[in-house]
Amino acid sequence: MKQPNKLRSLLFFLPVLLALWLGTSTQAQETPAAPGPAVSAPAPTAVPAPSAAPAAPKVDKGDNAWMLTSATLVLMMTIPGLFLFYGGLVRSKNVLGTIMHSFILVGVVTVQWVLWGYSVAFGPDVGGLFGSLAWVGLNGVGVEPNPDYAATIPHMTFMVYQMMFAIITPALITGAFAERAKFSTFLVFMILWTTIVYDPLAHWVWGVKGWMREMGALDFAGGTVVHISSGASALVAAIMFGRRIGYGQEAMPPHNLPYSVIGAGLLWVGWFGFNAGSALAADGLATSAFVATHVAAAAAALAWLAMDWLRGKPTMLGAASGAVAGLVAITPAAGFVSPLSALVIGIGGGVLCSIACSLKPKFGYDDSLDVVGVHGVGGTWGALATGLFASKAVNAAGNDGLFFGNPGQLWTQFVTVVVTIVFAMVVTAIILAILKATMGLRVADDEERMGLDLTQHNERAYE
Repeated sequence: MKQPNKLRSLLFFLPVLLALWLGTSTQAQETPAAPGPAVSAPAPTAVPAPSAAPAAPKVDKGDNAWMLTSATLVLMMTIPGLFLFYGGLVRSKNVLGTIMHSFILVGVVTVQWVLWGYSVAFGPDVGGLFGSLAWVGLNGVGVEPNPDYAATIPHMTFMVYQMMFAIITPALITGAFAERAKFSTFLVFMILWTTIVYDPLAHWVWGVKGWMREMGALDFAGGTVVHISSGASALVAAIMFGRRIGYGQEAMPPHNLPYSVIGAGLLWVGWFGFNAGSALAADGLATSAFVATHVAAAAAALAWLAMDWLRGKPTMLGAASGAVAGLVAITPAAGFVSPLSALVIGIGGGVLCSIACSLKPKFGYDDSLDVVGVHGVGGTWGALATGLFASKAVNAAGNDGLFFGNPGQLWTQFVTVVVTIVFAMVVTAIILAILKATMGLRVADDEERMGLDLTQHNERAYE
């Protein structure tokens, strides 16, 4: 079949999809929000009516069980989800070194989070920029709820749930410099990046009195905090680490594509904890975010597959990458949009991320595992799409977007995106410049040719 015929077949369905979406959008505007608390994560529960006495914070066993399960699912996204996804995409001589990056970050960021990271991200506000050190060492973070963040689960449950986000975010960046980074430099970079970039940014968007939160930015589960920050930093890292030896001259195909597909499947399942868990309760909002997440992932997988087909053949790697792109795109919007809006967001994520990854060779940077194309582009689209499709009929604690009569929300999202990109890129560049001058960023050429498994860890994945 000729490519133009394929394209016409795909375009035939777009007017139908648009009509369906517009019809349900109008209904959503006319439908009042369901009664009961609706929250945007991480945010306090809805404030009771002035005539009602405020309910005392109390642990709900169902909510706590769901949030501990969600924390487990988010950890599964990093180990083994991300390390299998990334590990299968590199060459066999670097698979253990790539897996090691994700695995060891669980240890590194956990310790950082307990000692000071959580306090910087969510502690008592200092000028809207970061949290104070009042909660260093988890001082005062116990089993009683903190009503500022979640009134029905222990404060420590909220802390450990947010820890899993702090773990996976720097792990995403490792795909940009895979197969060439010195392990010692990697460790120092990740501690500094998490402390100086991730923790303050989390406070801006999610922390009580954080300046982006006060501005009205909507980020349900981490479009800006997780994906845009990691994607922007990945672009800087890919440029400053430089290309792999032989990049552009020799083939560097995935050494074990089934590993990557398994990893993508684990990411898909784990993402329900990532997004639906961000409701911070086992309630209707969690269900809404769960459905939006799944719909967007499915739509994006099909959209990327279609893009591959238009170029030649439908590929398994394209379908898997598309699913991840859809999950990235829906993350900031998951608790604010309807299922059909999620469908549109997913299709956009699959198409835009596929195009971005295909254009990478034209720009000449070596982002080994397409962190920029998937997380940077997908996160940016998702954050802006939240400003288009968000609806208070879905989440009364959120806001309406452009298509529901509030163009100001799109502007707020745009400002959030631009500031996040600039902040992440500038600080990452400074950190890497200092490390390059003091420790060096990448291994020697002969070590890179031999492979990082042997030269950095004295191990072989396959005998």
